[in-house]
Amino acid sequence: MYVGFVGLGVMGQPMALNLTRAGTPLVVWNRTPARCEPLRAAGAEVAASAAEVFDRAGTVILMLADEAAVDAVLGRGTPDFGPRVAGRAVVHMGTTSAEYSRGLQDDVRAAGGRYVEAPVSGSRVPAEQGRLVGMLAGDDDVVEAVRPLLAPLCHEVFGCGPVPGALLMKFSVNLFLITQVTGLAEAFHFADRHGLDQRLLRDVLDAGPMASAVSRTKAPKLLDRDFSVQASAADVLKNNRLIAQAARRAGLASPLLDVCHTLYGETVEQGHGGEDMAAVVQALETRTRDIPRPDRGGTGSGRHPSAPRGTGG
Repeated sequence: MYVGFVGLGVMGQPMALNLTRAGTPLVVWNRTPARCEPLRAAGAEVAASAAEVFDRAGTVILMLADEAAVDAVLGRGTPDFGPRVAGRAVVHMGTTSAEYSRGLQDDVRAAGGRYVEAPVSGSRVPAEQGRLVGMLAGDDDVVEAVRPLLAPLCHEVFGCGPVPGALLMKFSVNLFLITQVTGLAEAFHFADRHGLDQRLLRDVLDAGPMASAVSRTKAPKLLDRDFSVQASAADVLKNNRLIAQAARRAGLASPLLDVCHTLYGETVEQGHGGEDMAAVVQALETRTRDIPRPDRGGTGSGRHPSAPRGTGG
């Protein structure tokens, strides 16, 4: 039978193209029909509706923006849901709350379907290259049945136990990613305001122990002010919010994440939500402009109003 793929956005389209190029018999649908055309050209079948995808496919991959989109595609909460998922494997690859995924699994099982949680780590370029990192959670039999499907998408796939283990693992990875990129942006901003050569900063970083695939991807974007999207600031804010909610539910402190949450909120509010997450540097620049400086006649301490106050005199 066909494999279905619904959701051809920044990540979904290159993922679906890699499946088609690998010979997977694919039937696809996207709310914006134009996003389907590269898949049609590559040999995939294009369905007229999400319902048609489920009619034709035994396994359906969902790479959708949020919980509302997943529910709409599945017909969840309507009489269409049971017939749509019964006898099929639903592979949820988007990022939602862990609680939502657990509840979705319960509903899919109750309707006679199978469920796999399969988020990925990586942005647009790794998606295009088939170099994502996959995380799988669910019953062992369905996880092992789905695992081979991810081979054209991921260079490594990790089992994460029962649902929602894969999403919680992704949250852990993204917490590190978000704080890492924010720190890198602040380092470039710091160097810029001190008159340093930012290209030299990039070279020093690349030569030292702080170098990583992330820094080598994002440093050139900061250097060239290239905010073309790989992972959008708005999507990062959504992820940040989900991770923070998971931390609160578990009674965990997340001080670095909370600062990033505020900064990405400011980035989106300033109109940069559709730009790459490296655009967070613009929120930092705005904060800097708001700080009184002695050479401008200011009398302030140079502390941003939201910065923590020290206890010393």
